[in-house]
Amino acid sequence: MTVSSSEPRLATATRSPLLAVAGLAVSFEVDGETHTAVRDASFELRRGQVLALVGESGSGKSVTAMATLGLLPATARVSGSITLAGTELIGAEPELLREVRGGRIGTIFQEPMTALNPVFTIGDQIAEAIRAHRPVRRSAAAARVRELLATVGLDDTARVARSYPHELSGGQLQRAMIAMAISCDPVLLIADEPTTALDVTVQAGILDLLRDLRTRLDMAVLLITHDMGVVADVADDVVVLRDGQIVEQADAAQLFSAPRHEYTRTLLNSVPRLPELRLDQPEPDTSEPSRVDTSGTPRADGTVLLRDVVVEYAGRRRGRSVRALDDVSLDIAQGEVVALVGESGSGKSTLGRALAGLVPVAQGTVTVAGIDVGRAARRVFPGRELREFRARLGIVFQDPASSLNPRRTVGASIAEPLSLHTDLSSDAQRRRVDELLDAVELPARLRDRHPHEMSGGQRQRVAIARAIALNPALLIADEPTSALDVSVQARILELLRSLQRQFGFSCLFISHDLAVVEQLADRVAVLHRGRIVEEGPASIVLRAPRDPYTARLLAAAPVADPAQQALRRSAWRQLTHTAP
Repeated sequence: MTVSSSEPRLATATRSPLLAVAGLAVSFEVDGETHTAVRDASFELRRGQVLALVGESGSGKSVTAMATLGLLPATARVSGSITLAGTELIGAEPELLREVRGGRIGTIFQEPMTALNPVFTIGDQIAEAIRAHRPVRRSAAAARVRELLATVGLDDTARVARSYPHELSGGQLQRAMIAMAISCDPVLLIADEPTTALDVTVQAGILDLLRDLRTRLDMAVLLITHDMGVVADVADDVVVLRDGQIVEQADAAQLFSAPRHEYTRTLLNSVPRLPELRLDQPEPDTSEPSRVDTSGTPRADGTVLLRDVVVEYAGRRRGRSVRALDDVSLDIAQGEVVALVGESGSGKSTLGRALAGLVPVAQGTVTVAGIDVGRAARRVFPGRELREFRARLGIVFQDPASSLNPRRTVGASIAEPLSLHTDLSSDAQRRRVDELLDAVELPARLRDRHPHEMSGGQRQRVAIARAIALNPALLIADEPTSALDVSVQARILELLRSLQRQFGFSCLFISHDLAVVEQLADRVAVLHRGRIVEEGPASIVLRAPRDPYTARLLAAAPVADPAQQALRRSAWRQLTHTAP
């Protein structure tokens, strides 16, 4: 957090260190070889302070945190010193480490759905964490659970406590995870990518909560993240890691205004930038979102048209349905990139699935390159036309590790659509695979590798190569960069821009990262509760939004500038409090 006055920062600076890391080195023995993950790392953290560990994947951030908790595998070799309030943690007895974990150190993980047990209620899991460190009765633990859930800003605490993880939203789950982490009044909170998978508005609420808790409970927070906007929002000091080594340490204001190390400058330069936020609240616009006039017969080119589309899902009760898309109309011209933004549950992915013919359309029409996609979803398409439609479509998913077959080589994965939709010989397919690898800037020698042998950025390039293998009329990119480091993300965005110019496909770009949208999109459509509330050129929508919901989204998006982020945080609070 950027401190508004010097007094709190001076008070923190005069305290003795709560966590002191000195000369930390971590290595792993793999197949008889030693791989060093952390080299001679030293830093200090005091109560009431937020210290951010930043760097790309593999830089040693999470390894450092796991060493603090004594949770590294048996293959790890750890040297140096880690003390918590003067108590040495490296080499400590298991009983002491069990007392520290969850007792004196609380932990928030990146993905609460995988960190929480799906077969136990939220209340039972928080109560278990309490009773593991304190001799309290069940009734007292249950009361403490409700108190904690209220502390982290959850309403209807009794309902949340008896809910299972799958019955809560991502933001509610993360708040429940924070409640568990602070259940035993820890002196240190380790937050490992606590907002990566969350929408910008939910993320803003979680960051506000962390700021409030550190002040109220006087905790120290060790924040692990690759999101420099989050760092600008909450961190007092920053430690930059690269290949296991600390390359720079500084307070947040200094690091962002005058980074000393070239690697830090590269990280900051890779961060997408949003235009300056207009601080006055826009008046609600009751007019219809602007639309391109494409009336008449659908054209057999790259144009994508949605007209008055309604998509409904069956509800829990018979006869009731949930309307995921409500009277949505959208145009994507040939060669145009249209971004779809909005919170989780707004209908973004449903719209993408409707375009791909993967969900039935209850009302309205969907056409891609002159083909009626609605008929495909209702399974009245002739087989030949269905194959033709699928050949005109490419999809890039958020996580290439799960969208690529782990048992198939890269070359086989890219060649799959060629095998299904063309009569190319095996030699011709191989040549086409090499052309596609070259198009996504990967060497041809990688064709024989498997996905696990490649980095996240390389896997996403392979997924893009497969998606454009048949020169699609439409590319649907669903959060294609959200799981990537900022420098890798920058290269993937530049690749998408280059390929789009080269091949001229239309693109529906689904994202919650508005800075990424600003870099890539020609136009932006904002979805809220299944309806498009605003649509227009990206340069206008992201600078002068008409709809209050769009303004709240923009204010919630963190930027890598502590001064600008403080203004955005203030604007977000104001817009949230005045929201209908």
